Amino acid sequence: MRIAVIGGGISGLVAAYRLRQRLGDSADIVVVEQAARPGGVLHTGELAGEPLDLGAEAFVGRRPEVLELMGELGLDDQLVRPAGKRPLVWAQGTAHALPGRTLMGIPSDAESLRGLVDEATLAQVAAEPQRPLHWEPGSDTDVHSLVADRFGRQVVERSVDPLLGGVYAGTSASIGVRAALPTLAAALDRGARSLTDAVRDALPPPSTAPVFGGLRDGYGALLRALVEASGARLITTLAATRVAAAPGGWVVDPLGLVDGVVLATPAPVTARLLHYVAPVAAAAAAGIELSSSALVAMALPRETGLPDNSGILVATGEPLRAKAFTLSSRKWPHLGAREVALVRASFGRFGDESPLSWSDDDLVAAAVADLTTVTGIEITPIQSVVQRWPGGLPQYAPGHTDRIATIESAIAPLGGFAVAGAYLHGVGVPACVASGTAAAERVATTLASRVE
Repeated sequence: MRIAVIGGGISGLVAAYRLRQRLGDSADIVVVEQAARPGGVLHTGELAGEPLDLGAEAFVGRRPEVLELMGELGLDDQLVRPAGKRPLVWAQGTAHALPGRTLMGIPSDAESLRGLVDEATLAQVAAEPQRPLHWEPGSDTDVHSLVADRFGRQVVERSVDPLLGGVYAGTSASIGVRAALPTLAAALDRGARSLTDAVRDALPPPSTAPVFGGLRDGYGALLRALVEASGARLITTLAATRVAAAPGGWVVDPLGLVDGVVLATPAPVTARLLHYVAPVAAAAAAGIELSSSALVAMALPRETGLPDNSGILVATGEPLRAKAFTLSSRKWPHLGAREVALVRASFGRFGDESPLSWSDDDLVAAAVADLTTVTGIEITPIQSVVQRWPGGLPQYAPGHTDRIATIESAIAPLGGFAVAGAYLHGVGVPACVASGTAAAERVATTLASRVE
C-alpha cells in the first residue's frame, strides 16, 4: 500500500504520522516537498549559537492538538510557557498598553481604549449599543467594514489591525468576519443587538490558564520527531506536477501510481493539482490569496534596556516599516536566560510585498531604526538573521467558509484522497495538526475498507 503526502509542512507531516499509526509498518508513505527542507513556514534557525524559531514561535495552548501530539512524541519536556507579559501598541508616535478584554482587538467596552483613541471615538464606542445594528444571519463582510462603521477607523487602525496583522500578515480589510472570528459571527447570527453585545457574547470566559505555549528548542524539535515517527520516505526539492485518477488509485507525477493521496499544499498549489481531479474545488482554492512577510531576528547585548513587555505592535498608518516586534527575551523565560537579548522584527502585510525585495542589510537597518524609534534606546545588534516568507499565510477573506465548503464537498466523493493545510480551518499550528489528522483519517478509512 503506497500513499503520497504532497507537501511537507506541519499538516503534511502530521498526516504522514497519523497514516503510519493507522496503516502500520507495511505502508509505503512518501512525503514530497518542493523545498529543500520540511516544515513549510515552521523553521527553527540559529542565532548567537542557539536555536530560534524564524516562523511561528507559539501555539494556542487552550487547544489540545499540539499538546497531545507532543505527548505522543515524547516531547513533554519541550513545553515552555510565556512569561505572561502584555504587548504594547505603537500609535500616534507613542507606546500604549494593548486594550484588554477584546476579541482580536475589537473592544467590549470604551474604557479599555482610553489613551489609545481620541475622545470622539471613545464616545462612539460607548454609544454603539444604542445604534440599530443590521446583520443578516449567515452573511459575511470584512472586519474593517464592520468595526469601522460601528466603532470608528481609529479602533480598526490602532487595535484591530495590529493583532490581525500578527495572525494573518493581513489587515482587517483583507479578512472576513465569519472565517477569522467565528464566535463573533455566531453571536451576530443569534441576533445580538449591537457589536458591543456580540463581542461580549463571543469572548471566552476569563481563565488563568496560559493562552500560548511553545517548544524550548523551537518547532524544529517537533518536525524532526514527526519525520522519525512517521517512518515516511521524505523527498525534498521535488515538486508534484500532476495528480489524476487511475484504476484503483491515483497517479502522482513524478511518483507514479499510489493508493491514496493527501494534498497538503498551499492554496494556489492545491488549485493547480486539483485541476484534473476536482475542477470545482480547484476554482474555489484558486480564489484564496496569500500574504508574504519577512522577519529579522536580532541578538542584542544582554543589558539592552528593552521594555518589560512581550512585544510592540504597530498601528496602521504609522511612519515605520516594521509591523511588529516580538521582545523574545521578555516574552519567553527560557530565552530570557540566554546570554543575549533576542528580538524579532516582522515586515510585510497583504498587498505590500515590497519588504521581500529589500536586501538583508536594508531589512536589518530598518529593524534597527524602527526598534530604536519605538523603544527610545540605542539598538546595536551583535548578530542578525533574515527569513523571508513569500506566500506564507492564506487570507481568510469574506466568503472563505463558503470556498472551503465547496472544496470539501467537491472532493468528498474521491476515495483515498484528502486535502489538508492552513487555508482550510485555521492558520494556527493546532488547526494545521487537526487538518493533517482529519486528512489521514479520511484516506486511511478508505484504504482499510478496500483491504477488507
